[in-house]
Amino acid sequence: MIEKYKREAASDVVYNLEYNSERQRLIIPEYGRHLQKLIDQATAIEDDETRNKAAKYIIQVMGSLNPHLRDVPDFQHKLWDQLFIMSDFKLNVESPYPIPSRDVLQLKPEILQYPQNFPKYRFYGNNIKYMIDVANKWEEGEMKNALVMVIANHMKKSFLSWNKDTVKDDVIFEHLYELSGGKINLLHSTEELLNTTDLMRTNKRMSNKTASGAQPKAQNNKNNNKGGQKKNFQKNNNQK
Repeated sequence: MIEKYKREAASDVVYNLEYNSERQRLIIPEYGRHLQKLIDQATAIEDDETRNKAAKYIIQVMGSLNPHLRDVPDFQHKLWDQLFIMSDFKLNVESPYPIPSRDVLQLKPEILQYPQNFPKYRFYGNNIKYMIDVANKWEEGEMKNALVMVIANHMKKSFLSWNKDTVKDDVIFEHLYELSGGKINLLHSTEELLNTTDLMRTNKRMSNKTASGAQPKAQNNKNNNKGGQKKNFQKNNNQK
């Protein structure tokens, strides 16, 4: 037996404690140090048959930690991969799955390219620009005209959320013309957008959604008697 795992006298245990700072780093800490020691012992076994039996036993122990996934084929593959990783790829056993390599484990994923949008009018947001691009692709007709008016009203509401002051429809039409690349022209249109007061009221209602969860106002507990004074209870002497 390895000298490290021999039973020690009770009086010597205190002087031979293992501190985490002196122990070997756990490759997969979720399984704990006891399982790591089992894998280290299995790696040191010289007999091939005994080493294969030890590896299968360790797989069963690892699966018992997740009994609801123990019999899933993909999960078994994951356990075998973790077994080789925890052995630092030194365990030489027969695996029912391809043995992973250190190079594959150290591969880094490709850098994910995030969309970089720098709109000129940032208070409108990117969704407005997407809606305008969709409207440009539609054929002329009532449906497109209705969509354009919805976009223009939403632009006005977004503008008022950023600037609490009033805004003229001509400004919205100019921005719409610019963002659409000149394909949507309402500069000489007689259409009118929603009233600023109504849009401001809508913005205020949307920003106060949590008001419904507030405590109700205190009710007036005054009695109906004159002066609002509390009426004292009077005993009825006629009752027996």
